[in-house]
Amino acid sequence: MSESWIADRMHRIDASGIRKVFDLAATMERPVNLSIGQPHFATPQPIQDALCRAVREGKNAYSQTQGIPPLLRLLQQDVDQRYGHPDRRVFVTSGTSGALMLALCTLVNPDDEVIIFDPWFVMYKHLTTLAGGRVVQVSTYPDFRIRREALEAAITPRTKVILCNSPGNPTGAVASAAEMRMLAEVATEHNLALISDEIYRAFCYDEPFHSPAEWNDRTIVIDGFSKSHSMTGLRLGYIHGPDCLIQQMLKLQQFTFVCAPHPVQWAGVTAWELDLTGYQADYRRKRDLMVSLLESDFEIAGGQGAFYLFLKTPWGTGTEFVTAAIRNNLLIIPGSVFSPADTHFRLSFAADDDVLREGAQILCRLARSGKP
Repeated sequence: MSESWIADRMHRIDASGIRKVFDLAATMERPVNLSIGQPHFATPQPIQDALCRAVREGKNAYSQTQGIPPLLRLLQQDVDQRYGHPDRRVFVTSGTSGALMLALCTLVNPDDEVIIFDPWFVMYKHLTTLAGGRVVQVSTYPDFRIRREALEAAITPRTKVILCNSPGNPTGAVASAAEMRMLAEVATEHNLALISDEIYRAFCYDEPFHSPAEWNDRTIVIDGFSKSHSMTGLRLGYIHGPDCLIQQMLKLQQFTFVCAPHPVQWAGVTAWELDLTGYQADYRRKRDLMVSLLESDFEIAGGQGAFYLFLKTPWGTGTEFVTAAIRNNLLIIPGSVFSPADTHFRLSFAADDDVLREGAQILCRLARSGKP
Protein backbone atom coordinates (compact mmCIF):
# COMPACT_ATOMS: atom_id res chain seq x y z
CA MET A 1 0.00 0.00 0.00
CA SER A 2 1.33 3.45 -0.90
CA GLU A 3 0.15 4.83 2.48
CA SER A 4 2.71 2.60 4.19
CA TRP A 5 5.50 4.29 2.28
CA ILE A 6 4.96 7.63 4.01
CA ALA A 7 7.54 8.47 6.68
CA ASP A 8 6.26 8.80 10.24
CA ARG A 9 7.48 12.40 10.45
CA MET A 10 4.97 13.47 7.83
CA HIS A 11 2.07 12.45 10.07
CA ARG A 12 3.42 14.87 12.70
CA ILE A 13 3.27 17.79 10.25
CA ASP A 14 -0.17 19.32 9.74
CA ALA A 15 -1.29 21.15 6.63
CA SER A 16 -0.97 24.90 7.19
CA GLY A 17 -4.09 26.54 8.58
CA ILE A 18 -3.10 29.66 6.70
CA ARG A 19 -3.15 27.77 3.41
CA LYS A 20 -6.63 26.54 4.25
CA VAL A 21 -7.78 30.14 4.58
CA PHE A 22 -6.08 31.03 1.29
CA ASP A 23 -7.87 28.12 -0.38
CA LEU A 24 -11.16 29.34 1.08
CA ALA A 25 -10.48 32.85 -0.23
CA ALA A 26 -10.23 31.45 -3.74
CA THR A 27 -13.84 30.24 -3.49
CA MET A 28 -15.31 33.52 -2.19
CA GLU A 29 -16.48 36.43 -4.29
CA ARG A 30 -14.53 39.59 -3.45
CA PRO A 31 -13.75 38.76 0.20
CA VAL A 32 -12.42 41.45 2.53
CA ASN A 33 -9.01 39.85 2.88
CA LEU A 34 -6.95 40.67 5.97
CA SER A 35 -5.26 37.27 6.02
CA ILE A 36 -2.32 37.93 3.70
CA GLY A 37 1.15 37.56 5.22
CA GLN A 38 3.01 39.54 2.58
CA PRO A 39 3.37 43.18 1.48
CA HIS A 40 0.52 44.51 -0.62
CA PHE A 41 2.73 46.79 -2.74
CA ALA A 42 4.16 45.58 -6.04
CA THR A 43 7.77 44.52 -6.29
CA PRO A 44 9.53 47.84 -7.06
CA GLN A 45 10.09 48.35 -10.78
CA PRO A 46 13.93 48.55 -10.58
CA ILE A 47 13.94 45.07 -9.04
CA GLN A 48 11.67 43.72 -11.75
CA ASP A 49 13.89 45.29 -14.40
CA ALA A 50 17.06 43.87 -12.86
CA LEU A 51 15.52 40.39 -12.73
CA CYS A 52 14.44 40.53 -16.38
CA ARG A 53 17.83 41.86 -17.39
CA ALA A 54 19.61 39.01 -15.57
CA VAL A 55 17.43 36.45 -17.34
CA ARG A 56 18.04 38.03 -20.75
CA GLU A 57 21.79 38.15 -20.08
CA GLY A 58 21.81 34.40 -19.51
CA LYS A 59 22.35 34.39 -15.74
CA ASN A 60 20.11 31.37 -15.44
CA ALA A 61 22.51 28.56 -14.57
CA TYR A 62 23.54 27.55 -11.07
CA SER A 63 25.40 30.18 -9.10
CA GLN A 64 28.00 29.41 -6.47
CA THR A 65 26.33 27.68 -3.55
CA GLN A 66 27.06 30.63 -1.24
CA GLY A 67 25.71 33.21 -3.70
CA ILE A 68 27.02 35.59 -6.34
CA PRO A 69 30.04 37.68 -5.26
CA PRO A 70 28.44 41.14 -5.80
CA LEU A 71 25.53 40.32 -3.48
CA LEU A 72 27.73 38.54 -0.96
CA ARG A 73 30.00 41.60 -0.74
CA LEU A 74 27.07 43.90 0.00
CA LEU A 75 25.66 41.58 2.65
CA GLN A 76 29.01 40.89 4.31
CA GLN A 77 29.87 44.60 4.42
CA ASP A 78 26.57 45.33 6.13
CA VAL A 79 27.00 42.50 8.65
CA ASP A 80 30.57 43.57 9.43
CA GLN A 81 29.53 47.19 9.89
CA ARG A 82 26.64 46.35 12.21
CA TYR A 83 28.33 43.73 14.40
CA GLY A 84 32.10 43.79 13.91
CA HIS A 85 32.38 40.07 14.66
CA PRO A 86 35.60 38.76 13.06
CA ASP A 87 34.19 35.25 12.68
CA ARG A 88 30.72 36.14 11.29
CA ARG A 89 30.06 34.97 7.73
CA VAL A 90 27.03 35.34 5.47
CA PHE A 91 25.63 33.35 2.56
CA VAL A 92 22.59 33.60 0.31
CA THR A 93 19.69 31.18 0.77
CA SER A 94 16.53 30.18 -1.04
CA GLY A 95 14.30 32.40 1.06
CA THR A 96 14.33 32.67 4.82
CA SER A 97 12.45 29.37 4.99
CA GLY A 98 15.40 27.71 3.30
CA ALA A 99 17.76 29.38 5.76
CA LEU A 100 15.72 28.18 8.71
CA MET A 101 15.62 24.61 7.42
CA LEU A 102 19.38 24.59 6.90
CA ALA A 103 20.00 26.00 10.39
CA LEU A 104 17.72 23.52 12.19
CA CYS A 105 18.95 20.51 10.22
CA THR A 106 22.54 21.52 10.95
CA LEU A 107 21.98 22.00 14.69
CA VAL A 108 19.29 19.56 15.82
CA ASN A 109 19.82 15.89 16.63
CA PRO A 110 16.93 13.45 17.11
CA ASP A 111 14.96 14.33 20.29
CA ASP A 112 16.83 17.60 20.83
CA GLU A 113 14.58 20.39 22.09
CA VAL A 114 14.05 23.72 20.38
CA ILE A 115 12.53 26.50 22.48
CA ILE A 116 10.03 28.67 20.62
CA PHE A 117 7.90 31.51 21.94
CA ASP A 118 4.13 31.08 21.95
CA PRO A 119 2.51 32.32 19.74
CA TRP A 120 4.98 31.29 17.04
CA PHE A 121 5.33 31.36 13.27
CA VAL A 122 3.81 28.14 11.93
CA MET A 123 6.97 26.93 10.20
CA TYR A 124 9.03 26.69 13.40
CA LYS A 125 7.20 23.70 14.79
CA HIS A 126 7.13 21.70 11.59
CA LEU A 127 10.71 22.32 10.48
CA THR A 128 11.86 21.28 13.95
CA THR A 129 9.90 18.05 13.46
CA LEU A 130 11.53 17.58 10.06
CA ALA A 131 14.95 17.95 11.69
CA GLY A 132 14.02 15.28 14.25
CA GLY A 133 13.65 17.61 17.22
CA ARG A 134 10.82 18.64 19.53
CA VAL A 135 9.56 22.13 20.20
CA VAL A 136 9.18 23.41 23.74
CA GLN A 137 6.82 26.36 23.91
CA VAL A 138 7.32 29.34 26.21
CA SER A 139 4.22 31.48 26.57
CA THR A 140 4.44 35.23 25.98
CA TYR A 141 0.75 35.90 26.66
CA PRO A 142 -0.91 38.28 27.37
CA ASP A 143 1.44 41.07 26.24
CA PHE A 144 3.79 39.03 23.98
CA ARG A 145 6.87 39.78 26.09
CA ILE A 146 9.72 37.31 26.67
CA ARG A 147 10.31 36.65 30.39
CA ARG A 148 13.57 35.25 31.71
CA GLU A 149 11.99 33.09 34.39
CA ALA A 150 9.68 31.39 31.88
CA LEU A 151 12.55 30.84 29.45
CA GLU A 152 14.90 29.36 32.03
CA ALA A 153 12.14 27.10 33.39
CA ALA A 154 11.84 25.56 29.90
CA ILE A 155 15.53 24.67 29.58
CA THR A 156 16.38 20.99 30.09
CA PRO A 157 19.43 18.82 29.37
CA ARG A 158 17.87 18.16 25.93
CA THR A 159 17.62 21.85 24.98
CA LYS A 160 19.76 22.66 21.94
CA VAL A 161 18.31 25.80 20.33
CA ILE A 162 16.40 28.95 21.24
CA LEU A 163 14.49 30.34 18.25
CA CYS A 164 13.21 33.90 18.44
CA ASN A 165 11.41 36.19 16.00
CA SER A 166 11.28 39.98 16.31
CA PRO A 167 9.31 41.75 14.94
CA GLY A 168 7.07 38.77 15.38
CA ASN A 169 4.60 36.90 13.22
CA PRO A 170 1.73 36.66 14.21
CA THR A 171 1.88 39.25 17.00
CA GLY A 172 3.75 42.13 15.43
CA ALA A 173 5.55 42.43 18.78
CA VAL A 174 9.03 43.97 18.76
CA ALA A 175 11.31 42.69 21.50
CA SER A 176 12.99 45.39 23.56
CA ALA A 177 16.74 45.74 23.84
CA ALA A 178 16.48 44.31 27.36
CA GLU A 179 14.63 41.22 26.11
CA MET A 180 17.14 40.62 23.32
CA ARG A 181 20.08 41.08 25.67
CA MET A 182 18.51 38.63 28.12
CA LEU A 183 18.08 36.04 25.36
CA ALA A 184 21.71 36.51 24.33
CA GLU A 185 22.90 36.07 27.91
CA VAL A 186 20.77 33.00 28.63
CA ALA A 187 21.99 31.32 25.43
CA THR A 188 25.59 32.02 26.42
CA GLU A 189 25.15 30.86 30.01
CA HIS A 190 23.56 27.56 28.97
CA ASN A 191 25.71 27.02 25.84
CA LEU A 192 22.66 27.01 23.56
CA ALA A 193 22.44 27.90 19.89
CA LEU A 194 20.37 31.04 19.36
CA ILE A 195 18.58 31.61 16.05
CA SER A 196 17.14 35.07 15.44
CA ASP A 197 14.56 35.33 12.64
CA GLU A 198 14.76 38.97 11.56
CA ILE A 199 12.80 38.94 8.31
CA TYR A 200 10.58 41.84 9.50
CA ARG A 201 13.33 44.05 10.95
CA ALA A 202 12.71 46.79 8.37
CA PHE A 203 9.25 47.27 9.89
CA CYS A 204 9.71 48.68 13.42
CA TYR A 205 7.38 51.58 14.20
CA ASP A 206 7.95 52.70 17.78
CA GLU A 207 11.44 51.71 18.91
CA PRO A 208 14.70 50.85 17.12
CA PHE A 209 15.26 47.23 16.13
CA HIS A 210 17.67 45.18 18.23
CA SER A 211 19.19 41.80 17.44
CA PRO A 212 20.53 39.43 20.09
CA ALA A 213 23.66 39.29 17.93
CA GLU A 214 24.53 42.68 19.46
CA TRP A 215 25.32 40.82 22.72
CA ASN A 216 26.07 37.27 21.56
CA ASP A 217 28.53 36.80 18.71
CA ARG A 218 27.42 33.17 18.25
CA THR A 219 23.86 34.18 17.28
CA ILE A 220 22.65 32.78 13.95
CA VAL A 221 20.68 35.49 12.13
CA ILE A 222 18.14 34.82 9.37
CA ASP A 223 17.06 37.68 7.11
CA GLY A 224 15.95 38.29 3.54
CA PHE A 225 14.27 40.43 0.90
CA SER A 226 10.77 38.91 0.89
CA LYS A 227 8.97 41.31 3.22
CA SER A 228 11.06 44.47 2.98
CA HIS A 229 11.15 44.48 -0.83
CA SER A 230 7.90 42.62 -1.63
CA MET A 231 9.82 39.70 -3.15
CA THR A 232 8.05 36.82 -1.39
CA GLY A 233 7.72 34.65 -4.49
CA LEU A 234 11.29 35.28 -5.63
CA ARG A 235 12.82 33.35 -2.71
CA LEU A 236 15.84 35.40 -1.71
CA GLY A 237 17.11 35.19 1.85
CA TYR A 238 20.40 35.11 3.69
CA ILE A 239 21.88 33.82 6.91
CA HIS A 240 24.91 34.80 8.95
CA GLY A 241 26.66 33.37 11.97
CA PRO A 242 29.90 31.77 13.16
CA ASP A 243 31.99 30.53 10.27
CA CYS A 244 32.16 26.91 11.49
CA LEU A 245 28.35 26.67 11.46
CA ILE A 246 27.99 28.49 8.17
CA GLN A 247 30.35 26.02 6.49
CA GLN A 248 28.16 23.11 7.63
CA MET A 249 25.00 24.85 6.40
CA LEU A 250 26.65 25.54 3.06
CA LYS A 251 27.43 21.84 2.74
CA LEU A 252 23.77 21.06 3.31
CA GLN A 253 22.62 23.75 0.88
CA GLN A 254 24.86 22.23 -1.80
CA PHE A 255 22.93 18.96 -1.56
CA THR A 256 19.42 20.42 -1.11
CA PHE A 257 18.63 23.83 -2.60
CA VAL A 258 21.97 23.96 -4.51
CA CYS A 259 21.76 27.78 -4.58
CA ALA A 260 19.27 30.60 -4.36
CA PRO A 261 17.65 31.40 -7.75
CA HIS A 262 20.51 32.86 -9.78
CA PRO A 263 18.77 35.73 -11.64
CA VAL A 264 16.96 36.72 -8.45
CA GLN A 265 20.31 37.22 -6.74
CA TRP A 266 21.20 39.86 -9.36
CA ALA A 267 17.86 41.52 -8.67
CA GLY A 268 18.88 41.46 -5.01
CA VAL A 269 21.93 43.60 -5.79
CA THR A 270 19.61 46.27 -7.16
CA ALA A 271 17.13 45.78 -4.32
CA TRP A 272 19.82 46.37 -1.70
CA GLU A 273 20.40 49.92 -2.94
CA LEU A 274 16.73 51.00 -2.93
CA ASP A 275 15.30 53.45 -0.43
CA LEU A 276 12.19 51.80 1.04
CA THR A 277 11.48 54.23 3.87
CA GLY A 278 8.29 55.36 2.13
CA TYR A 279 6.82 51.84 2.28
CA GLN A 280 7.83 51.48 5.91
CA ALA A 281 6.25 54.81 6.84
CA ASP A 282 3.05 53.80 5.05
CA TYR A 283 2.79 50.61 7.09
CA ARG A 284 3.29 52.59 10.29
CA ARG A 285 0.39 54.78 9.21
CA LYS A 286 -1.73 51.71 8.43
CA ARG A 287 -0.92 50.24 11.84
CA ASP A 288 -2.04 53.48 13.49
CA LEU A 289 -5.21 53.50 11.39
CA MET A 290 -6.20 49.97 12.39
CA VAL A 291 -5.45 50.55 16.06
CA SER A 292 -7.59 53.69 16.04
CA LEU A 293 -10.47 51.80 14.41
CA LEU A 294 -10.31 48.73 16.66
CA GLU A 295 -9.09 49.83 20.08
CA SER A 296 -12.57 50.56 21.44
CA ASP A 297 -13.72 46.98 20.82
CA PHE A 298 -10.58 44.85 21.15
CA GLU A 299 -7.67 44.34 23.51
CA ILE A 300 -4.56 45.22 21.50
CA ALA A 301 -1.04 44.10 22.43
CA GLY A 302 1.94 43.81 20.12
CA GLY A 303 1.75 45.53 16.76
CA GLN A 304 4.97 47.50 17.22
CA GLY A 305 6.32 46.03 13.99
CA ALA A 306 5.73 43.78 10.97
CA PHE A 307 2.21 44.22 9.53
CA TYR A 308 0.09 42.14 11.89
CA LEU A 309 -2.20 42.57 14.85
CA PHE A 310 -2.92 39.55 17.04
CA LEU A 311 -6.17 40.35 18.78
CA LYS A 312 -7.98 38.64 21.62
CA THR A 313 -11.48 37.63 20.62
CA PRO A 314 -14.19 39.60 22.48
CA TRP A 315 -16.36 36.48 22.69
CA GLY A 316 -16.09 32.78 21.90
CA THR A 317 -12.95 30.97 20.84
CA GLY A 318 -10.67 32.24 18.14
CA THR A 319 -12.04 29.61 15.77
CA GLU A 320 -15.64 30.58 16.51
CA PHE A 321 -14.95 34.26 15.99
CA VAL A 322 -13.06 33.66 12.74
CA THR A 323 -15.86 31.41 11.50
CA ALA A 324 -18.34 34.24 12.11
CA ALA A 325 -16.01 36.68 10.34
CA ILE A 326 -15.80 34.41 7.30
CA ARG A 327 -19.61 34.21 7.22
CA ASN A 328 -19.49 38.01 7.00
CA ASN A 329 -17.06 37.87 4.04
CA LEU A 330 -13.97 38.77 6.10
CA LEU A 331 -10.86 36.60 5.94
CA ILE A 332 -8.65 36.52 9.04
CA ILE A 333 -6.52 33.73 10.59
CA PRO A 334 -7.49 31.89 13.81
CA GLY A 335 -4.88 32.12 16.55
CA SER A 336 -4.88 28.34 16.94
CA VAL A 337 -2.78 28.21 13.75
CA PHE A 338 0.06 29.84 15.73
CA SER A 339 -0.55 28.61 19.26
CA PRO A 340 -2.09 25.86 21.40
CA ALA A 341 -4.40 28.58 22.72
CA ASP A 342 -7.56 29.34 20.73
CA THR A 343 -8.17 32.82 22.11
CA HIS A 344 -6.95 35.22 19.43
CA PHE A 345 -6.93 35.88 15.70
CA ARG A 346 -4.40 37.43 13.35
CA LEU A 347 -5.13 40.18 10.88
CA SER A 348 -2.76 41.74 8.40
CA PHE A 349 -2.85 45.46 7.68
CA ALA A 350 -0.89 44.95 4.45
CA ALA A 351 -3.89 46.05 2.41
CA ASP A 352 -5.41 49.15 0.83
CA ASP A 353 -6.98 51.61 3.24
CA ASP A 354 -10.53 51.01 2.01
CA VAL A 355 -10.10 47.28 2.65
CA LEU A 356 -8.76 48.00 6.14
CA ARG A 357 -11.69 50.25 6.96
CA GLU A 358 -14.22 47.72 5.69
CA GLY A 359 -12.54 44.92 7.62
CA ALA A 360 -12.44 46.97 10.81
CA GLN A 361 -16.12 47.79 10.42
CA ILE A 362 -17.00 44.09 10.17
CA LEU A 363 -14.81 43.23 13.16
CA CYS A 364 -16.32 45.92 15.37
CA ARG A 365 -19.83 44.90 14.37
CA LEU A 366 -19.06 41.28 15.26
CA ALA A 367 -17.48 42.30 18.57
CA ARG A 368 -20.57 44.28 19.54
CA SER A 369 -22.92 41.48 18.56
CA GLY A 370 -21.61 39.42 21.46
CA LYS A 371 -22.58 36.15 19.77
CA PRO A 372 -20.54 32.98 19.49
